[in-house]
Amino acid sequence: MDDGDGPARLTVLAGPTAVGKGTVSADIRERYPEVWLSVSATTRTPRPGEVDGVHYHFVGPEAFARMVAEGELLEWAVVHGRNSYGTPRGPVLERLAAGRPALLEIDLAGARQVRAAMPEARFVFLAPPSWEELERRLVGRGTEDEAERERRLATAKVELAAASEFDHVVVNDEVQRATDELVEVMGLSRR
Repeated sequence: MDDGDGPARLTVLAGPTAVGKGTVSADIRERYPEVWLSVSATTRTPRPGEVDGVHYHFVGPEAFARMVAEGELLEWAVVHGRNSYGTPRGPVLERLAAGRPALLEIDLAGARQVRAAMPEARFVFLAPPSWEELERRLVGRGTEDEAERERRLATAKVELAAASEFDHVVVNDEVQRATDELVEVMGLSRR
């Protein structure tokens, strides 16, 4: 299913909050180790079980501002009006130069920045099976208070409307099925 640019082309995975981007990425990490997953930098505090350098590079606001000022980020944004997230540029370019398939799991604003900087990348939108399921996942996660949940749901409505900006839409109805579809879109063989 490769479209001629080879499997080392950068793939950008975005979608609304709580759609399961992290879960799909973890499944790729486990079942498709040949895919390099970019580790974003963030100013937010770690959630239970998150490991610095594996799930995110957890940095303070001053360090993040320095990374922005020095052009070290491929994309960055303030998400939900609170925390900054960004993709370190160097590791992405190194993996692509080495011919390794690379995946960025980022938010919509970040995906738009990457499209401006690297229009040759492949853009995949991870969608929920339904709005009700997205709400259920966000509430069931239990990591946000009511005000944060409402803020994230409002953001998710805007994000869902942007699906048409992407090259492919993958519905996350079942994690391994969604992962396999994403990997096929990347031009790799399904396991």
